[in-house]
Order: sequence, then structure tokens, then C-alpha cells
Amino acid sequence: MTVLVAISGWEVDDWVARLSKLLPDRKVVALGEPFDRRDVHYVVTWKHPPGALAGLPNLAAIFSLGAGVDHIMSDPRLPDVPVARVVDPDLTNRMSEYVVLHALAHLRQLPRYLGQQAARVWEDDRFQPAAGDVRVGVMGLGVLGEDAARKLSTMGFRVAGWSRRRKEIAGLETYAGAEALFAFLARTDILVSLLPLTPDTRGLIDRTLLAGLAKDGPLGGPVLINAGRGGLQVEADILAALEDGTLKAASLDVFETEPLPPDSPLWTHPRVIVTPHNAAMSHPDAIGRLIAEQIRAYEERGELANVVDPAVGY
Repeated sequence: MTVLVAISGWEVDDWVARLSKLLPDRKVVALGEPFDRRDVHYVVTWKHPPGALAGLPNLAAIFSLGAGVDHIMSDPRLPDVPVARVVDPDLTNRMSEYVVLHALAHLRQLPRYLGQQAARVWEDDRFQPAAGDVRVGVMGLGVLGEDAARKLSTMGFRVAGWSRRRKEIAGLETYAGAEALFAFLARTDILVSLLPLTPDTRGLIDRTLLAGLAKDGPLGGPVLINAGRGGLQVEADILAALEDGTLKAASLDVFETEPLPPDSPLWTHPRVIVTPHNAAMSHPDAIGRLIAEQIRAYEERGELANVVDPAVGY
């Protein structure tokens, strides 16, 4: 049985070597080299070329190398087999670290003080709102969103969550569906986006959504933290909202085009923190072990964890 590695943007040879070591009884090949398409039972992918997985008659499962699967589900010729995504404690912890870091940075006005440091300006402003005065709203209550919400709560923030479908989470105020979205936004000073990218969520973070955020919070305006997917946001609307005061600041780890083009005004905006889509980079060895364990569990017990529901795209 062959494992096909179909990725772009990463070192494919490293992944072939890693999976060959973890699955010594399998042949592991990279897309682009010769292989018998009839012998491929599993595909490991990240942003494979559309249509590249068609014509694999014995394919049993597809594994994403990340938590996101929009790069897979958008393939119009995707084979009708289970798609599994990565759910890894290390990845989850790293995402929560990022979210808490940036929530605290905006709470304690770190971008402002870094600007003052660069300009050698000493402004002794003693006012600092407490975390308990600030309402954080987490959009997306999957594994990543729930963990981030809990850790933000531990820091003292007043946290609520929103998801497309109803979720009951002990100790967390939750909102669900389009009908509750603007009630959720109206009580939110810091908006954290950890939603998956689907046809329903593409472009969701637009001018209308940003205008719905709370205007009476202690930070002097609402803040956006997007560590989900770049396709969720309309960057022209974010920039316009920053310019007219609808939005005070933003931390963005993901973008409509990646890498972020050098001429993007987001790079130099004084109230935007840009990070290079590295909020939750789990160690490749940990991901490789998870995939190898999934293949063994599937063959021994017919079990696959974290399978995507194709009807909703995550």
C-alpha cells in the first residue's frame, strides 16, 4: 500500500522521509514522481493542485497536514473518501498562546508603547483597564476556539463564544446562528476569529460585521484578532474600519493572499500587528505520528478520528 504526499509550499522530501520512517512497511511517494495510482490507499496533503487526487481507484482516506481543510474541500474533483484533519494538543496549545498573547497585548496597549519606544517618547499614562472589564468574543467553538476561550477566561476576560450551530459549553456564554451574531458582536470588545473557511464564512469579517462590535468598551474601540483563515476577512474593509475609527486595532496572522504582498498597507499600519501565519505551527514530527496512528487505527479497527463533515466543510 502506498502513501502519497501531495503538498505545496513545504519541503516535500522532508515529509516523505518522515512518513517513511513512521510507516516502514509502506511505500511513501511524492506527487510528481512515478507511482502506481492503483496502489495508493492514503493521501497526506497540504494545498495539493486541484484535481491531483482524482483517478486513485483504491484511495481509502485523505489526511490534512493542518487543522484547516478548506484547501482540500475546495477541490472540485475531490474523491469521495473520508477527509481527516489534524487535532493535536500541541497545535491547540500554541493557538491559545497566540490568542492570549494578542488579547493581553491590546489590553495593555503594547502596540502603542512599542511606537513610543521607537519614537523615544515617554507618556506616563497610568490608566490600564483590567481584563475583567473587557469582553472577548470567540467566533468558532471547535477544539481551538473552546480551548482559547477557556484560557482567556482564566486570565480574567469576560468571554463569550459564537458558532454557526448551537454548542453548550460549561461555564461559557454561547451564541449560535446568524440570528444571534449581532447580539454577540454588540457585547464584544475584542473579537477573536477561529472559524473554519467554508462557503458560508468566506468574507464574513467585513465592514458590516466590524460595525456591529461594541463601541462602549474600555479599550477605546474594538479590536480584531484573526488567527483562523485569511479568506474569512475582507482586508479593504478592515483598513477602512481602522481609518474611520470603527476598529481600534487588529492582530492578523492570516491573509487573503499569502505571503502577504510587500505593498499591502497592513505591513506598515501603526495599529496592526502582522504575523506570518504561524499562530499554531505544531511540530511536523507530532503531526506525522498522528497520521501514522490514524492509518494503523483505520486498518486495525476501521476507525478514523476528526473526520470532516462534507456538508458543512469542517
